[in-house]
Amino acid sequence: MDMQNKFKPNPDLKLIEQVREVMRYQHYQYRTEQTYCEWITRFIKFHGCQKHPREMGKLEIESFLSHLASERKVSASTQRQALNAIVFLYTKVLDLPVAEDIGHVRAKQQTRPPVVLTKHEIQQVFAWMKGDHLLMAKMLYGCGLRLMECIRLRIQDLDFGQGLVYIRDAKGGKDRVVVLPNSVREDLLFRVESVKKTHDADLLQGFGRVYIPEALARKYPNASQEFRWQYVFPAKKMSIDPRSGVQRRHHVLESGLQKAVKTAVDRAGITKRATCHTFRHSFATHMLENGVNIRIVQELMGHADVKTTEIYTHVMEKDISCIASPLDLL
Repeated sequence: MDMQNKFKPNPDLKLIEQVREVMRYQHYQYRTEQTYCEWITRFIKFHGCQKHPREMGKLEIESFLSHLASERKVSASTQRQALNAIVFLYTKVLDLPVAEDIGHVRAKQQTRPPVVLTKHEIQQVFAWMKGDHLLMAKMLYGCGLRLMECIRLRIQDLDFGQGLVYIRDAKGGKDRVVVLPNSVREDLLFRVESVKKTHDADLLQGFGRVYIPEALARKYPNASQEFRWQYVFPAKKMSIDPRSGVQRRHHVLESGLQKAVKTAVDRAGITKRATCHTFRHSFATHMLENGVNIRIVQELMGHADVKTTEIYTHVMEKDISCIASPLDLL
């Protein structure tokens, strides 16, 4: 039997604390922990805090999910996230089955083509950025990274010898390898040297530790002080870890890059709804336009199914100048 399924939360803790205990045992990201706890709290409050979730079931879950769709007008992905949180509560924390035939009102799911910037537009956006924000934006586009994949890069993830970047524990807990663009090599080497100076200064002051997975921290107590584990884009100031209460230097906040990208897009006069994730969409589309095999693009993007990658074929630039209109063929 899976060890994770054997774990039982401490019954003396309050419900939300039990949820946190189980999620930390199963190595969920802190961001996911916060989101799940918020949805579970909203589920309980929706029913007036009159019943414990043990006393509720299919009808209450359906009522809450239907409310999200019909009254709150949430998106399909948001409704699905709420359902995942509730299912986690019942199956992993309360050890109770959840009906498979939940018949709630489903939020309408709209399939939209991804927003993609042209190569010229990419250059225009970069022209309005500078410093670390520019380097991070180039990594998003040059490697096809998600925002948090870039923010969480460690020194050891950069392989300058082979020209590779290792993406650890990405979406779905998967790892993958992408190509390190030659055009950012020098900037990244300079960044690594800067991180080394900051890390050495932190060590002299009695700090220098970063977050590493708990199992690894127990096995190698001093690993969190090693330079290889430091973030490529560390925060300027140290902060208190919300889980352990330890003061250490975390990675930069993603909001800084998001604001920098939005500002650059606006100043470049681009009216498309471009965000940090647009660079990833643009990476995949431009790779396909350059003739790269779709299976290779699928691997670089970390897609489990090639159908996910195929969506970029619908927004590729296509040469239609040689195609005759049916009117001209009459």
